[in-house]
Order: sequence, then C-alpha cells, then structure tokens
Amino acid sequence: MTFMPQTDSDSAGVAEQTPSPRSIRAPRPWLVVLIACAGQFLVVLDVSVMNVALPSMKADLDLTDAGLQWVLNAYSIAFAGFMLLGGRAADLYGRKTMFLAGLGLFTAASVVGGIAPEGSWLIGARAVQGLGAAALSPATLTLVTSAVPTGAARTRAIGTWTAVGAAGGAAGGFVGGLLVDLLNWRWVLLVNVPVGVLVLAAAVLGLRESRTAAGRRLDLPGAVLVTAGLATLAYGIVQTEAAGWASAATLLPLGGGLALLALFAAVETRTKEPLVPLGIFRNRAVSAANAGIMLCGFSSFGMWFFMTVYAQNVLGYTPLQAGLALVPSSLAVLVGSKTAPRLMARTGARGLAVTGVLIAAAGFAWQSTLTADGTFLTTILGPGVLMMGGIGLATTPLAALATSAAGPGDAGLVSGLVNTSRTMGGALGLATLTTVAAAATPDLLHLGPVPASSLVPGYAMAFRVSAGVLLTAAVLLLAWLPRPARR
Repeated sequence: MTFMPQTDSDSAGVAEQTPSPRSIRAPRPWLVVLIACAGQFLVVLDVSVMNVALPSMKADLDLTDAGLQWVLNAYSIAFAGFMLLGGRAADLYGRKTMFLAGLGLFTAASVVGGIAPEGSWLIGARAVQGLGAAALSPATLTLVTSAVPTGAARTRAIGTWTAVGAAGGAAGGFVGGLLVDLLNWRWVLLVNVPVGVLVLAAAVLGLRESRTAAGRRLDLPGAVLVTAGLATLAYGIVQTEAAGWASAATLLPLGGGLALLALFAAVETRTKEPLVPLGIFRNRAVSAANAGIMLCGFSSFGMWFFMTVYAQNVLGYTPLQAGLALVPSSLAVLVGSKTAPRLMARTGARGLAVTGVLIAAAGFAWQSTLTADGTFLTTILGPGVLMMGGIGLATTPLAALATSAAGPGDAGLVSGLVNTSRTMGGALGLATLTTVAAAATPDLLHLGPVPASSLVPGYAMAFRVSAGVLLTAAVLLLAWLPRPARR
C-alpha cells in the first residue's frame, strides 16, 4: 500500500466532522514540519542531556548510584513501553490532539523535575516525561508524512525530521554541559519549559486536526499487553548495566517481557480491530527498515555515551569541552540526513541505506583504534564525522521506506514502530555495549580517578562490537529490503 496524503474532503469524511471555513485551508507544510521537528528535538534531547548532569544531581539530592541510574531508566522505560500505544492513539484520536497532550505532559513533568526536592520526585517526573514523549514522538512523524505529498518532497521532509532527531541526541552532551557549567543541573530540565510552551502555542495555531482511523475502537487488551511487554523488556535491558546478563534480576524481566509480547501477538491474531495488524510485518519494506533502524540505534546511542566519557575520562575534557568536541559529529548527521533525499534519486533508498551503514561501520572501526594519548583530529573528529554522517545517510531512506509502505489508517502506528525500533535499539545497545566495555575494563564505571590507559580497551571493544553490528545490518538490508522495480 502507498501512503496517500489526507485531503480536506478525506479528513472531513473519515473524521465524521464538517470543517469550518477556518479549517478548510490546510496549514503550510513547512510550518507543520517545523513544529513537528521541534517536538521531536525535545524528546530525543532528553534521552542524552542528563548524562553530564548526573554528578551534580547526585550531590544535590543525595542520590544513591541505583537512584542515579533510575533518573535515566525511568524515562527510557516509559518512552519505549508506551510508544506503540501513542502511535495508534494518534490515528484514533487525532495527531494534533496527541501532539498537544504529549508535549503538555512532557513540559509539565519538566517543571516538576526541575524543582524536585528529592530523588523520588525527580525519578517520578522523568517517568512522566517518558510517557509524554511516547505520546508526542509518533505524532511528530505522522504529522510530517501527512502534511507533505508522496515523493521527493516527503523524502526531504523525513530527512529533516531524521536530522533534527539525531541532532537532539547529539546536542545532549553540549547542551547539558553548557547548562551545568553556567547555571546548575536543574536547568537541564527547566530549559524544556519555555521551549515547550512556545512549541505548544505554535501547534495550537499552526496545526490542523486529522485522524484516519475514526470509528475504530482502541484494542484495550492489546494495548495493555504490548505496553506491559515493552516496558518489562526495557526494564530487563537496563537492569543489565547493574546486574549483568546472567542474573535473575535481568533474565526474569527479559523473559517476562518476551512472554507478554508473545501473548500480545496471539491476541492480535484473534482481535477484530487489532492495535497492531500483524500482517503489516509481511511487508518487507516495513519489517526490514525497522530492523535496520533498530541496529543503527543500537550503535549510535552508545556512540554518544562512549565518545563523551572517553573525552572526559581519558582526554581530560570538561563537560562543556566534551560537548563542543562532538559538534562536528552533530553537523555530520545533519548533513547526511539532508543530503540523503537527493542521493536517493540516484541510488535508490535500498542502495543509499546500505551505503550509509557501511560508512558508519568504517567510522566505528576507526574509532576502535583510539588510544590514551589520542588527538582530537584522529580519535574524535575523523571517526565521529564518518560514524554519524553514515547514520544520517542510512536512517532517512529507512524511515522513508517504512512510512511509505503504510496505509493512511496505520500511519501513526508505523511512526510508532519506527520510533520504538530506534528507542529499543538504543536502550539495548547502550546496555549491551556498557556490559561489553565493563567486561574488558573493570574500572569503566569507577567514579574516582583511574589511569586513563586502563579505560581504553573497554571503550575500543564497544566501538568494535558496534562496527560488527553495522556490518551485519548492511548484509541484512541487502538480503531483506525489496529491490526497486525496473523502469
């Protein structure tokens, strides 16, 4: 099926409402893309912006190491667990409605977290932030794809969305370091408030409501099962960082999450109006593109973490200097994502995705040669540009393939799948790579001063594993993605 943009008459008929004279005129596509990308930037930024603020939070709120870890985990678990539900809710209840609800919840939780008097308040606020992000993020991609007609223009819009999302993850270290150095850790959360309010106002005035699954009911059993399954699986993944892969604290939630997802699949095959029509995965473009996005997320989320700690723990950079050192990588992912639509016209989405993954793999292989006395040019700038430029080139065609294969009634769902794949891939990657690095370097997570040379083997191993994962992704995409039809 080919995703078709929703026209005024389609919107009125499907949503069972007659547009008023004010609503007949569709908002300008560039404005919709701008608003959607601003929301996505906030969501992704908050995945990484907290890292450099953790030591200050620990001292100020007297958090334990476990509590500090949950400041990060509470957000990622809620985000990943509710993503598919948020995507389907956008189809059922309206993209604008879910965008506003998600962003409003995210902004309100940022206020609570920024003024939190103790650790439990902060962890709870981070969980609510993740819930808001899960409602907001799928709606952002659906707004983009429904505002721009199929073809080169939509591909460029998806490239912009991809670039802004990747830049949010890349900018986290820099923004966090800047705010902590100049103000204090609370502004890492409070900075979301003025930005969130501005984007909310723009969305109220600049977006028009649309839905393509009105009249359908929400599959409540499926929603409960998939949300519980994804959240439990995410909990098991993040447990590996503290407990390891072989402990009961890890294996029980991992097994429980997989069991709940298996039960969800069984329920969906018998439900008249399923939350996730499993037949969508028979489409090779959807299933292969999501697998590729997950593997790219596996490597790229870990890249930002390990590059930041390498710059600070080994090269002796301050948090702000570490953030500035990663700016070229941030620009590389922007350039890659924005260049991808033009290259796709020549190489095709399949060819460009594979090429981008191979370029990223070369960057990770180069980064794995880092040393304790490395220079900025050879151990941060060069490999960083290759890694993130390649990820930008690969992710844009993969997102375009996944969303273009969905029907209008499943647009929010497929957007939720794309975001779920990236988020779950990132969570799995960070947990796996941290475990791999810790096994090679017992001092990796040591908070006190340690010899820089003792940290390097673990960091190098993490980048080496990432390169192997991306090479596997390239082979998978070559074999699984459908070949373009001959002209």
